[in-house]
Amino acid sequence: MISFYKDKLWSAILKYFKFFGPGIMVSVAYMDPGNYSTSVAAGSSYKFTLLFSIFVSNLFAIVLQCLCIKLGSVTGLNLAENCRKHLPYRLNLIIYFFAEFSIIATDLAEVIGTAIALNILFNIPLEIGIILTILDVLIILFCYNNDGNLKEIKIFELVVSFFVFLTFICFILLLNNIDLPDKLDIFKGFLPLNPIILEKKAIYLSLGILGATVMPHSLYLGSAIVQPRLKDYDIKYGNYIEQTTDETSRQNDSPNNNTITSASDNLPTYKPSLEAIKYSLNYSYTELIVSLFIIAVFVNSAILIVAGGALYGQPDAEDADLLTIYEMLKTYVSPMAGLLFAIAMLSSGQSAGIICTMVGQIVSEGFINWNMNPSLRRVLTRLITIVPCLIVLHYYISLVIKI
Repeated sequence: MISFYKDKLWSAILKYFKFFGPGIMVSVAYMDPGNYSTSVAAGSSYKFTLLFSIFVSNLFAIVLQCLCIKLGSVTGLNLAENCRKHLPYRLNLIIYFFAEFSIIATDLAEVIGTAIALNILFNIPLEIGIILTILDVLIILFCYNNDGNLKEIKIFELVVSFFVFLTFICFILLLNNIDLPDKLDIFKGFLPLNPIILEKKAIYLSLGILGATVMPHSLYLGSAIVQPRLKDYDIKYGNYIEQTTDETSRQNDSPNNNTITSASDNLPTYKPSLEAIKYSLNYSYTELIVSLFIIAVFVNSAILIVAGGALYGQPDAEDADLLTIYEMLKTYVSPMAGLLFAIAMLSSGQSAGIICTMVGQIVSEGFINWNMNPSLRRVLTRLITIVPCLIVLHYYISLVIKI
């Protein structure tokens, strides 16, 4: 009997690792350089008290991401494609505009964070660092094919996972570099025990943590990256059928159809089988929840704990930018702590930049069926972010480091 349950458990673990990857990709959105300033401000102002805000924000994120997984799994369409299929034409365009704007705003933080890390580590000027973010991200994305087989997609997921785990390791080492005399206070920070969390400034910082955690672009990503494994299952077991139904014929059946379409405006026609959904859905949920709790919650909590342990009470910490955070860690903790922070910022900026460019493609294809060579579209998506960075850097050099 024990042997039976042991074999069953081992089988479930092996099956789980087949789904390993999408949750790591989604977790990137919750630990980018844009989160650093907010978490440092919270830790330096309230020590460990606002760890509760990080925990609750990730609970919200998990609920939304699970809904996106269900949407992508059951319909076979990602969130952007579902908007194009079901929403009126003008409303769809408005939502597309805000989605694209949120991606650009998010990617600004990744580009600037990466450029600052390159400046710290290799003394590369910020202008050159910003331009380099085009090359490194695009080299990796040129190797990614959304319509490729599952093996190619898993290789891409491993590349992103490398940067994620490098960030993870850096913060483990960074925590070992600071002195935390009362570790019980850290545990208490995850509980809403201190009435100070109701202060106006604490609420403001908590909202900042929530805004830096629940990122719109991660929802589009979460609904899209679950589909390759569903498709692979259906192909493997003979359930996959290639269809040619276009969007026009789908929408003509709808009483609310007021969308302008053309014959070439096709939506993906693959719809997962019931067997594929039953096989994948619960494991997709599990992989996402485990990834977000182990990686995203840990990294964001580690940033706040480092700030609370090393920078609490320092007058210049509350409004610190990324470069100032590096200088303070180097001064108040050790040069190694500053170096680890810079490496973590570089690796998280790299992974987040890859994801933002990837989501830019998902959004443009999903909302408006932007028919263009994928390589050219990725270049344009990246340039849309790079150009504002260079303009800001040229005219407002004192503000470019502030996120």
